[in-house]
Amino acid sequence: MKPLTQLKILDFTRVLSGPYCTALLADLGADVIKVEPPTGDDYRHIGPFLKDGSSALFDTVNRGKRSIMLDLAQADHKALALKLAQEADVLVENFRPGVAAKLGIGYAAVSALNPKLVYASISGFGQDGPLAQRPAYDIIIQAMSGLMSVTGEPDGPPMLVGESIADVVSGLFASWGILAALNQRHATGLGQHLDVGMLQSMLALQPLVAARLFASGQAPKRVGNRHPISAPFGAFRAKDGMFMLAVLNDKLMGALSVVMARPEILSDPHFATDELRFANEAVLRQYIEEWAMGLSAHDAVEALLKVGVPAAEILDAKQANELVGRKIAFEQPIKFSGATKDPLAPSPKADEHGAAIRNTCQWTKP
Repeated sequence: MKPLTQLKILDFTRVLSGPYCTALLADLGADVIKVEPPTGDDYRHIGPFLKDGSSALFDTVNRGKRSIMLDLAQADHKALALKLAQEADVLVENFRPGVAAKLGIGYAAVSALNPKLVYASISGFGQDGPLAQRPAYDIIIQAMSGLMSVTGEPDGPPMLVGESIADVVSGLFASWGILAALNQRHATGLGQHLDVGMLQSMLALQPLVAARLFASGQAPKRVGNRHPISAPFGAFRAKDGMFMLAVLNDKLMGALSVVMARPEILSDPHFATDELRFANEAVLRQYIEEWAMGLSAHDAVEALLKVGVPAAEILDAKQANELVGRKIAFEQPIKFSGATKDPLAPSPKADEHGAAIRNTCQWTKP
């Protein structure tokens, strides 16, 4: 059995943050019924599209779910939604605050029918407060979270992270919170309402930035491909490109000095501690790149790994997936010793399971 087999999740989410949350839970065996409006999830209509016309975006975050289309403005459709909610363990929605209540599926209405329900609301800024009604997409949250301000070259503009990281991390935190609330339900017999803000999630994702802020009182600045407080730690040039190197302690610094054939570094007081190495990073960088420019990035990395220094070539997405033996790796990454590793179930066609669910009006999985 997978860890979440027998768990029933009613999914009113669309686009990315909510679907990513419920996809992680579906990967672990949860039965997820995805409730879509008559027009379908927005992601069904956004490319890139596969040869069969389906959206790759939709497929990656809706795998293993069942789909039913409901128009909550219709009384019989709303009644079915509430019937499903009454039998569910978890309900997840990512409407703007207040919209779920207007649709008749808000926490107050649903928890009155099912006090054991764990109800998770994902929104841009949380369910209340002065920002709650602001519209939010990933790039808006990245901009407001401080992450863009510390991403990019020191003399360049702030940069987006190359993934919809605010959506993904809020979905991840929501799945974590759901499992914590389910665990508490074992003790109390009651569910609860989880308020998951994308902005709050992004702030929680930045412990290093927070540490630098609290220690200095100053907003951290961009440092490019360097580590903000340690050295040598970052991207370095080789003959044919760049590679990453991570030296965080004296032992690793010793190993690096050996592989570069520069034993004098060990006795140089300018490099005696991590703090001093950071202060003198420009000199260290010169030493490292003088050595590495005689090698390919691959050979530099191999030489470093042989003496135990963490290093890596910079891979593209295709190479990274091939590294773990998959063409496309988008499922949850944890291996559970008691669960089989089955092939991922595909994403559902729009309303693919609607007729069966309507006919039984029950949470019955074939």
